Amino acid sequence: MNRREFLKTAAFTAGSVAAGAAAGKAGEVALSNKVMNMRTGRKRPNVIYILADDLGYADLGSFGQEKINTPTLDRMAAEGMRMTQHYSGSTVCAPARCSLMTGQHTGHCYIRGNATVALRPQDFTVAEMFKQHGYATSCIGKWGLGDLGTTGHPNEKGFDHFFGYLSQLRAHHYYTDYLWRNTEKVPLNGKTYSHDLMTQEALNFVDDNKDNPFFMYLAFTIPHAELLVPEDSLEEYRELGWPETPWPGGHYGAQETPRAAYAAMVTRMDRDIKRLFDRLKEHGIDEDTLVIFTSDNGPHAEGGNDWAFFDSNGPFRGIKRDLYEGGIREPMVVRWPGKIKPGSKSDHISAFWDFMPTCADLLGVEPPSSTDGKSFLPALLGKTQEQHEYLYWEFHEGGGKQAVRKGKWKGIRFNLKNEPNPPVNLYNLDTDPGETTNVASVYPGIAAELKQLMLEAHERSPIFKFYGE
Repeated sequence: MNRREFLKTAAFTAGSVAAGAAAGKAGEVALSNKVMNMRTGRKRPNVIYILADDLGYADLGSFGQEKINTPTLDRMAAEGMRMTQHYSGSTVCAPARCSLMTGQHTGHCYIRGNATVALRPQDFTVAEMFKQHGYATSCIGKWGLGDLGTTGHPNEKGFDHFFGYLSQLRAHHYYTDYLWRNTEKVPLNGKTYSHDLMTQEALNFVDDNKDNPFFMYLAFTIPHAELLVPEDSLEEYRELGWPETPWPGGHYGAQETPRAAYAAMVTRMDRDIKRLFDRLKEHGIDEDTLVIFTSDNGPHAEGGNDWAFFDSNGPFRGIKRDLYEGGIREPMVVRWPGKIKPGSKSDHISAFWDFMPTCADLLGVEPPSSTDGKSFLPALLGKTQEQHEYLYWEFHEGGGKQAVRKGKWKGIRFNLKNEPNPPVNLYNLDTDPGETTNVASVYPGIAAELKQLMLEAHERSPIFKFYGE
C-alpha cells in the first residue's frame, strides 16, 4: 500500500467512525450539525449540482451561443457568477464523474476511462461527506460509476436516493424500457422521454426535503449523442429551416434534423431547470440553495451532431476525447442569492476535483486528505482565493494522453501507450487560447517543467496503463 492509498483508506475509515459517532449523539446536537456550519455558525445551504452531458463551452448564451436559446441559464448567470476557466475532470463521462465525486484528478482517481469499473469502498465521495453531516442526498440521471450489486452503486456511495441510469451505455438512449430507482427496476414502455422523468424526480425530491438540508446531484443526459427530443421542443427549431444532413441511425436513433434536435434538447433542459428554480422559490428555499451548472466534457461529434455549426467549443481547439481546451474546459454558472454577487465573473482556474473541498468548506469541515482540490468558495463569495500550482489530466484512449495547465502555460503529450518518452507540446493560453502554435522549442525549460509535473502527478493504475506499466 503506497502513501496515497494509505491516506484514502484512513480517510474512509475515519469518516465511517465519525458517521457512527454522530449517529449516537443527542437529538439537539445532531440537529445543530445538520443546519449550521461548524466554523461560521451560519446555516448550511442546500446544494444542487446540475451536470449536462457533452455540452460545449459555448453552448450557452451567456458563454457566446447565438443559435440556441438558454434563457434560464442566462438568467442564472445574470443572477450569479460565470466561472470562465473551469475544467472537467476528464474528456469523457466516467472519469469526469469519478473525479467530481471523489475530489481527485485522473492521475489519482480509480476510474480513468469509460470502462465498466465500479468505485471501491475506499473511494470516499462528496455524497458520503454530505450524508455524514445530516444532509439528505440524491443522485438523479446518469451515474456510470457502479452497477447493481457492486461497491460503486450510488446507494453504496452516500446517496440515499437514486433514480436514472446506472450504466452509461444504457444512458445512450432516451427512450428506454426501464430506469432504476435505488435497487428497483422501474419498467417503462420505450415511448417515454427519460429526461422528463428525471426532471419530475428532481422536483419530487425538493418537495420531500424542503424542510431539511439536502444535496442533489442532477446528472442530466442531455445533450448526449442520441439526438432525439419530443416534438413540442423540436418544432421551435425545425421551423427555422436550418440546412440539415439527416442521420440514418445505427447505435443512436435516426434523426432527420440533427441540428434542430440538438438545439431543442439544450433548450428543453434549460426549460426544466427553470421549473426547478420555480420550485425552490415556491418552497421559500431559493436563498438557502447553492446551485451549480456545468458539463462533463466538450461537445461530441456523434449521432449526427454538428458542433461546428453551433461553434460549441467557442474559441478553443478540440472536442470530446481531446485534452485540448475544447475537450475539457466547460461553461460553469453558480447561483446563490444573497451570497454571490449578481452578474459577476471569475477567471479563477478550477476543476471538478475542487467540488469536494468546496462542499467541505460549506459544511465547515476538513476535506479528505486524499483530495487534489482546493475550495473555490472564496472565489464565489468575492474573497481572496488560493490558486492551484497546476492542474493535471490523463486519458487512456487515442494512444494515451497527458495534459498539465500551470498558469498561462498548457502542456500536452500524446501516444503514451506506445512510446516511453513522447515530447511535450506547449501552448501559451494567454496569447493562444486556441492552442494553434506549439512553442516548446521556444521555451524548452517550461516544457521540461510541465513534463516533470506530468510524471509526478501520474500514479500507476492496475487498470489504466501507459507504456511499460
